[in-house]
Amino acid sequence: MTMTEQTIRDIFVVGLRNAHALENEALSIMNRQLDRLESYPELALRLRLHVDETEGQIDRLDAILEGLSEDASTLKDTAASVMGNMAALGHTVAGDEILKNTFADYAFENYEIAAYRSLLAMAEQGAFTEAMPLLQQSLEQEEDMARWLEGQLKPFTLRYMERETAGLQAKR
Repeated sequence: MTMTEQTIRDIFVVGLRNAHALENEALSIMNRQLDRLESYPELALRLRLHVDETEGQIDRLDAILEGLSEDASTLKDTAASVMGNMAALGHTVAGDEILKNTFADYAFENYEIAAYRSLLAMAEQGAFTEAMPLLQQSLEQEEDMARWLEGQLKPFTLRYMERETAGLQAKR
């Protein structure tokens, strides 16, 4: 393996480890939100589905890393999980928690989309062809979730406003 090939491989492995940590952070955020959702059952249902998808994404990243004789970074995974919990907790004190969570989830999904697109570019450059369909599957799931959240921004905002003006539990 030439120095260039090794460098490309090293960059790809770092990217995979970062994505693994990112998915662990996503799990922490979603699970914390699910603990508090009360008035938005369709969001709870979609988050549960995406938790399952995210666990599959982690499995796919593990498989790619294993195929490269590498493993995930426990330190990055732990730090990302803690950060996810802290981020989710930060919104619990907000009067408009559901809106802040929806905005943050939408932004986070787009961050994940960017990460997977970057990984696909790395995989292509490094000729890691076996990784590409796995990464593409994860990318498509993230894009689906982002589209769903985008479609819910207006309905969730309007429902929040209706519930709040009616004196009902609206924030979560």
